[in-house]
Amino acid sequence: MGKDKKRKIRADFRKNRNSRTRQRDLTRNFQADQFENDVSPQTERVSGKGDLTRRRTVIGVQSDDTTAAIGIELEVDTSQCIAGRVLRVNGLISTVQSATGDRYQCATRRLLKTLSTDQRNVVVAGDRVFFRPAAARDGIILRVEPRRGVLSRTSRSRQHVIATNVDQLLIVTSAAEPVLKPNLIDRILISAGQTNLEPILCINKVDLVNSADLQPLAGVYGQMGYQVLLTSATTGRGIAELRRRMVDCHTAVTGQSGVGKSSLLNAVETNLGLRVGEVSRDTQKGKHTTTTAELIPLSQGGFVLDTPGIRQFQLWDVTPAEVINFFRDLRSYVHLCAFPDCTHTHESDCAIKDAVADGRVDARRYESYCQVFESG
Repeated sequence: MGKDKKRKIRADFRKNRNSRTRQRDLTRNFQADQFENDVSPQTERVSGKGDLTRRRTVIGVQSDDTTAAIGIELEVDTSQCIAGRVLRVNGLISTVQSATGDRYQCATRRLLKTLSTDQRNVVVAGDRVFFRPAAARDGIILRVEPRRGVLSRTSRSRQHVIATNVDQLLIVTSAAEPVLKPNLIDRILISAGQTNLEPILCINKVDLVNSADLQPLAGVYGQMGYQVLLTSATTGRGIAELRRRMVDCHTAVTGQSGVGKSSLLNAVETNLGLRVGEVSRDTQKGKHTTTTAELIPLSQGGFVLDTPGIRQFQLWDVTPAEVINFFRDLRSYVHLCAFPDCTHTHESDCAIKDAVADGRVDARRYESYCQVFESG
């Protein structure tokens, strides 16, 4: 009994969990002289046991793991379930693949969807789940397992999980068309550093520029210990090396729209046939050819998680004071600053600002730090 009691957790639910307590057509009924048929409750309970409460008792284990989807590991009868991995999510239906390779079209149980959480989506591509199978390859997802290797950003004050349960992150940018955005790269690197994801920086479309012009930028990231690849999906440059790094790994691919993520994956795995689009000549922006994140098995072993293009990346769960810890080339100077609470933006006797002035630190990286510090 004591053991069962430990598994009972009072959980918060979203406010759309309950139906409306009162009818909303009282005025219409009054005008129609129908008050004698009024069935609305005359009183309302606002205690923890009334219909208006947004807390319920669920059976499970409270999780302190920050990568948990809902913070509670719900108890399910695993003997009646199948373990699987979510390949993609289309609206209310998720495509889940079991260990045997069978695919199921699964809905998500209402309890998971209505528990209060900071997650924008409780089930995302890459999740490991338990689901109860039904007829005709259908099923219901009953539990989402704790996540690892998570890449996420802020979307409307909530956590938008872009990739989960991956080993490495391929950050694709382009040398031209669209123009390279170093600040976007830095923001994604910070998010990868939060969950210890191994990042690989891939500069695509190098056939459009002089490769020598990219060496200063590639050298800055290379000196910090990041892997940097120069590729071209058109000429095939760097594709063999990229394919080698993806063997037997779970790789998430991210980057702004139009940089050629799908083209690179088509070059790595020739039978994928992913849709590709062109960059707008007027705006120099991509057109969101990939609209849904999808986990794709590779014939050479491993998986790749193809994600939609991004145009802005607002950090999730990173305070301004923590930003400096994710800039490898700047943080070694922090202890030399005159003030322990130095923000490295406007203070005098700042060791980082002095290092920038002396040329020991790349000025563009410092500018990127200031932008992230100010905007989050």
